Amino acid sequence: MNELGTPSWVKDAIFYQIFPDRFARSEHVPKPSNLEAWDSPPTVYGFKGGDLLGVVEHLDYLVDLGIDAIYFNPIFQSTANHRYHTHDYYRIDPILGGDAAFRTLLDEAHRRGIRVVLDGVFNHSSRGFLQFNHILENGPASPYLDWFHINGYPLNAYNGRPIKYEAWAGLAALPKFNTDTPAVREFLWGVAEYWVRQGIDGWRLDVPTEISDEAFWQEFRRRVKAANPEAYIVGEIWQESQPWLQGDQFDAVMNYLLTQACLSFFARDTLDVNLAHQVWSYENLAPCTLAQFADEIQRILGLYHEEINLCQLNLLDSHDTPRFLTLAGGDETALRLATLFQMTYPGAPCIYYGDEIGMQGRNDPDCRRTFPWDETQWNHDLRDYVKRCIALRRQHPALRTSDFTPLLAADDVYAFARQNQEETLVVALNAGAKDTQATIPLPASAAKMAHYEDVWSGEVLGVEANALQTVPIPSRQGRVFIGPP
Repeated sequence: MNELGTPSWVKDAIFYQIFPDRFARSEHVPKPSNLEAWDSPPTVYGFKGGDLLGVVEHLDYLVDLGIDAIYFNPIFQSTANHRYHTHDYYRIDPILGGDAAFRTLLDEAHRRGIRVVLDGVFNHSSRGFLQFNHILENGPASPYLDWFHINGYPLNAYNGRPIKYEAWAGLAALPKFNTDTPAVREFLWGVAEYWVRQGIDGWRLDVPTEISDEAFWQEFRRRVKAANPEAYIVGEIWQESQPWLQGDQFDAVMNYLLTQACLSFFARDTLDVNLAHQVWSYENLAPCTLAQFADEIQRILGLYHEEINLCQLNLLDSHDTPRFLTLAGGDETALRLATLFQMTYPGAPCIYYGDEIGMQGRNDPDCRRTFPWDETQWNHDLRDYVKRCIALRRQHPALRTSDFTPLLAADDVYAFARQNQEETLVVALNAGAKDTQATIPLPASAAKMAHYEDVWSGEVLGVEANALQTVPIPSRQGRVFIGPP
């Protein structure tokens, strides 16, 4: 445990984000009849019937890829395929297999060394949540009026008229909790603590800034960390997040700032700007120069304490954005460059399910397509590359917990070092359209030996005047070299 209380395991983790309705479907989970065909385009309201035993049946696929942590979108009982409309916080959705399936999943994941982080939706519930439904049924006579922000009657929860209660984004289906009410606070803290004691390894918090209450999140952290000091608390915050990352609230946030930097630079020539601007918080996303990228990376790293940086959830896309490959206009080289950077950069990489096989998708619901388990539909070369990048990170501790030192930003080549007492790794990324030869300066302490070796090809490069000399870097590719500390 460090001074900020961030969990040590996250620094070494490779996350995989799973949208439960769309990843895998098991024959051992009974299903309702009106499900969409698995391979049909996803719709806003339709269910595909993915479940948790389906995930169990494919855990070995994740192990083979190199995954050792899963972030699940919500799994509690809900009437939405995304399950952000929580109906019962203490019950796993029956379509996912219910509580028994989750127990099996948790046990089987842990047996393989895979941690499990759940999505916590604590700002709002659903119209079917007991206390809100109680108000719908009883009006001003309900004893639960102070659980929500009620502004008048009728509530207009279903008739399409302006609602008379506060709701997330004004959506009738998502009534906002009144977290000033002590009973609500205790309920939400109790949920958080309960599932950690059941064995989950942390929480990803949905829209936590909507609960603008420092004391609420401080107590949330105390309850969670009391149940498991190594539990991970990561907030969905798309902007700079310093107030929440001081060691008394969250361990990290979803690093959408890094996501945007990768899109702007690695996909700069093919970036679908119009599509990007449809994403909340991506309104100003635009192609950037090498110098701008280098500056932005240093700015992002300078926002937080080093221990926070090492626990940031570093993603290239998610259920809330178009797929990276789609935003990149289908340019696979952009995804490959971004993946290598993601796997060699400080923080915990997170792969959105299917990115490794080349899945595409525009905005929700298209970015939530089902995983095609027919391997003839996979981009196997891409998956092999992603697997190789993951293995590289897993094999070299310096890529996980060491200093990040920029070395070069010139001629479309961005190079940096990750260095600890045992090794130095130099990563060079050529985002340009032409092959190049680069001279890469080395940290003074890393220039003691006469050569560095390419971690994949075995090619040896000499050191002269504290620099790697004449490093050939093919267009739109990256190379990684290893040398002494």
